Amino acid sequence: MVAGVAYERTEGLLLVRLSGEWRLSSDRPAAEGFLPELAAQGIRRVSFDTSGLQGWDSVLLAFVSRLVTHCGAARVEVDRAQLPTGVQRLLELAEAVPERTEEVAPPRGGWLSRIGRWTYRWADVDLEFLTFLGQATLAAGKALVFRARFRRSDLAFHLQATGANALPIITLISLIVGLILAFVGALQLQQFGADIFIANLVGIAMLREMGALMTGIIMAGRTGAAFASELGTMKVTEEIDALVTFGIPPIEFLVLPRMIALCLMMPLLCTYANLLGILGGSIVGTLMGLSSELYWQQTLSALSLADLGVGLFKSAVYGILVAVSGCLRGMQASGSASAVGAAATSAVVTAIVAIIVADGLFAVVCNALGI
Repeated sequence: MVAGVAYERTEGLLLVRLSGEWRLSSDRPAAEGFLPELAAQGIRRVSFDTSGLQGWDSVLLAFVSRLVTHCGAARVEVDRAQLPTGVQRLLELAEAVPERTEEVAPPRGGWLSRIGRWTYRWADVDLEFLTFLGQATLAAGKALVFRARFRRSDLAFHLQATGANALPIITLISLIVGLILAFVGALQLQQFGADIFIANLVGIAMLREMGALMTGIIMAGRTGAAFASELGTMKVTEEIDALVTFGIPPIEFLVLPRMIALCLMMPLLCTYANLLGILGGSIVGTLMGLSSELYWQQTLSALSLADLGVGLFKSAVYGILVAVSGCLRGMQASGSASAVGAAATSAVVTAIVAIIVADGLFAVVCNALGI
């Protein structure tokens, strides 16, 4: 089985006669023999004659495709009407797929341009954060005058989710933290015969610092991530876009009940954590030989309302930070399911960093005010 090709030139037309069996197992001519014929002076059009063609497969398609490519480079018209119908369709499909071009990465530029791009990205992030914070503040203002648009059942649900449902983990962590504080303090105070001051150490540390701090970190990992994943899923599935279409503000309907619930529950959870921490300290104090009555009397004498107020105020601020971080990252999620996971991770990291920074600022302010 032999494949044949012949060329015939007539008044600007180059006729390509194809004959024989054009298959992988056949002997076939090379496409390069077409180039001298195409280069002849006066060739404006190429046509095909397949009357002698006995059979074909992908070999014929590859041969004709190369001829068409050469004609395109030489700006010569190609008449495909006489080609087999299958070849014509396959050529059309091949030409319909765009050529794959490798994207060239833009030049990195100098250090000044990199600083500019970094600044522009952070400015865009800050603008988005300020926009969200402004909308949340306006929604909170509407809630104060009972004009916010959200369902009271949603608020009740989030109050339970951020309050009662968080008690088991708050109980475990706070009790253990109280035990650790008391044990570490006891090892040092016993050297001076000042075991009784374990009560002062645990009580003041829990009320002013550890109760609010540990509650905030726990809620950042538990509730902040939940807020981000819930809102992120709604954003990815376009439920939030549907609310906007119906004229319902997503900040009021989705974000506001979560923020209110967490801000209301945080001081209560902090108070509960304080009690559990002091209880854990009393267990260690009792094991060290102190009587329970003496321990509690020393605790009450060491504490003041200022200590309690500072801790509760911190917890309320931490609740706002956790709620804003979780809701902001959730509203920023878009694209796919992986974006929801990234939003939850970012919410936890953002909330914990914000809590630590705020705690440092509180320490400086309290020291300056003498509280």
